[in-house]
Amino acid sequence: MKLVALAGGVGGAKLVDGLAKILHADDLTVIVNTGDDFYHFGLYICPDLDTVCYTLAGLSNPETGWGRAEETWNALDNIQELGGPSWFRLGDRDLGVHLERSRLLSQGQSLTDVCSHFCASWQIDHQVLPMSDDPVATLVHTNEGDLPFQDYFVKHACQPQVSGFDFVGADTAVPAPGVIDSLWAADFIVICPSNPWVSIDPILSVPGIKDVLTRSANLKPVIAVSPIIQGRTIKGPAAKMFKELGIEPTAVAVARHYGNREHGGLLSGFVYDDLDADEQFSLEELGMPLFKTNTIMKTIIDKKDLARKICQFGKSLIDKQVN
Repeated sequence: MKLVALAGGVGGAKLVDGLAKILHADDLTVIVNTGDDFYHFGLYICPDLDTVCYTLAGLSNPETGWGRAEETWNALDNIQELGGPSWFRLGDRDLGVHLERSRLLSQGQSLTDVCSHFCASWQIDHQVLPMSDDPVATLVHTNEGDLPFQDYFVKHACQPQVSGFDFVGADTAVPAPGVIDSLWAADFIVICPSNPWVSIDPILSVPGIKDVLTRSANLKPVIAVSPIIQGRTIKGPAAKMFKELGIEPTAVAVARHYGNREHGGLLSGFVYDDLDADEQFSLEELGMPLFKTNTIMKTIIDKKDLARKICQFGKSLIDKQVN
């Protein structure tokens, strides 16, 4: 059974890690958000790609979920001593990745090529793809003006009030090589428990990707996993964004954001947490198959258990369509 996961951020990386541990390398492709990529110190930095890859490679910081384990900060300390910008915390190991990525890109390699090279070096067997080789930049509209995503997320610590988003460059971007083919070849597609606004919507904004999901929804399941649990997120500002956009942060709100495929949306199934059992009636009103389980991934056992249950749910939806 072939699966494609759309992912970004720590929550997405955790689920992808669980899926990778139960699925053969040929049966999982991960399409990663690159809307938060940016240049810093002249280097091209890919926060979501790196978080997913570090996690799959067993290199990520277990305490933060992002960055490298056993990191040191000598370069950043020197930058700070010299009065340079230290708001984006680049560790020494992490910095080496950005240096080499930027060097390869300057030689004409694509982001897809570089990602593939890094995955091979880190012994990641499953296919990891950027959503596009073309630059797409998430712009956050706030009460303090329009902010590039990393400025909003890191420099301003998500404090400004959000009023909307733009994905600059998305209209002319094309999906990275392999993205569309993997979506068509998949038996089902999982939207990971990532921030819907700034991790998943940038992927869907690239022309062709959402179209394939919409058209393929009649042929194969598209399942989303809620990142909102009891009105909050484990990591990140998704719940805060929902509130500031005038939407109560709930699992129901996430399901409505993506929409039921039978009513022009994306989803043919939705996974939510046991702790949100009180939302079951409201979720049932959306008219799509539901699966309630523990979605909090504290351990590798949690990751694998959730991954297995999602695969079982996906298979049940496939069997239902066939019958």
